[in-house]
Amino acid sequence: MSSLSANRSGKKMELPLTPKDEALFQAAWGAARANHGSAFTFYLPGMIRLGSERGRYPAVSLTGNRCDLLCEHCKGRLLEPMIPVHDPDGLFRVAARLEEKGALGILLSGGSDACGRLPWERFYEAIARINEKTGLFMSAHVGFPDSVTCENLKKAGIKQALMDVMGDYETATRVYHLKSEEVVMSSLESISQSGLATAPHVVAGLFYGRLGGERKALEIISRCRPDVLVIVVLSPLKGTPMASVVPPSPLEVARLVAEARLLMPEVPIALGCERPRNRQGWMLERLALRAGATRMAVWSDEAVQEAVRLGLEPRFQLTCCSVPFREKFAYLC
Repeated sequence: MSSLSANRSGKKMELPLTPKDEALFQAAWGAARANHGSAFTFYLPGMIRLGSERGRYPAVSLTGNRCDLLCEHCKGRLLEPMIPVHDPDGLFRVAARLEEKGALGILLSGGSDACGRLPWERFYEAIARINEKTGLFMSAHVGFPDSVTCENLKKAGIKQALMDVMGDYETATRVYHLKSEEVVMSSLESISQSGLATAPHVVAGLFYGRLGGERKALEIISRCRPDVLVIVVLSPLKGTPMASVVPPSPLEVARLVAEARLLMPEVPIALGCERPRNRQGWMLERLALRAGATRMAVWSDEAVQEAVRLGLEPRFQLTCCSVPFREKFAYLC
């Protein structure tokens, strides 16, 4: 049995790795290098500040703080940091102002109705106008849309569709309040068939901190040929039923990353921005590098140093981690 150690603020952690884990991570590392080379992209999304730099990809909520679905892990709290808009003209004005201030793109999001749908129909013309009049790259956290919605979003100028994917009935119904997991599968298929770039998100520990349907979710996602896979970790939020839940361990999440890499060797895999921001979180960053991730949001200095130590070539971009690397979006540290 080997171990992965880490020094941060003068403190040392030891994480034992079994021979089975070592073999899993080595296989995932080999698959990542064979399909993606040595480049590794670090992202600063939203308007998150890291040192002297700030992300240039703000999130906009089309419903303000309102959400009718009220998932158990969120209860609308994730909408609070977003820029609120309430009508199409307001969306265009906000987008134009953000571009003037240096935004590279925007993430359109918002609260869902009781069926998991966002009010996209009201905003198609405004989205098309933004696409025509600005140079913003637009992605959308689409909720659980039907095929017509996806096609119209594509026509309007949305480049990417982000969607949470869970693979079991209990999580879909008890956490997301959907009728069944079939809603998720149907929406993912609609996104894929529309021509939108598909950026599914898997939340590790979504069922009250326990891993359950995540591996089934990966199997479902693999059949849709995603453009990128984002793996995040449950963040217990105050004011929600999961406020006191303990997220999965770094090793559990890293195993999920490695399994995803072996299942989808050609797909970029990102460790997303929602994850612990403590010593456990830093250990996860280090493990994810070895487990075959090719992207990471909101990096630590130690993660960059570890990437270099492993022979990777870091590059940096001030957008969501779902956005492909582009030289014009790059940030030179």
